[in-house]
Amino acid sequence: QVQLVESGGGLVQAGGSLRLSCVAPESIFRLYGMAWYREAPGKQRELVARISSGTSGGIINYADFVKGRFTISRDNAKNTAYLQMNNLKSEDTAVYYCYVAGGRPSGYWGQGTQVTVSS
Repeated sequence: QVQLVESGGGLVQAGGSLRLSCVAPESIFRLYGMAWYREAPGKQRELVARISSGTSGGIINYADFVKGRFTISRDNAKNTAYLQMNNLKSEDTAVYYCYVAGGRPSGYWGQGTQVTVSS
């Protein structure tokens, strides 16, 4: 069974930073693009950032609400994707999910990691 292991969430004050990590199985990580989504209570899951499977940075897209604050990256040697989150705001509070866009038609989702930004 494919399992994505997420870490790095927690409680942080507004203006602070967190770095999320997502470790995926070697069998799929290097083959597919990855993305970070988030889901706030009572709201739809939304795309935060995505990165292609290529090396040297790949093709990267960000949601408008995180541009200039968040950075997505991947280390294929470590089978790990990252989301560096700077200048966090209270509205960033959500469960953040790692997603691998391949391996099966629906892809694979991590279990989610809670990010809470206090005022």
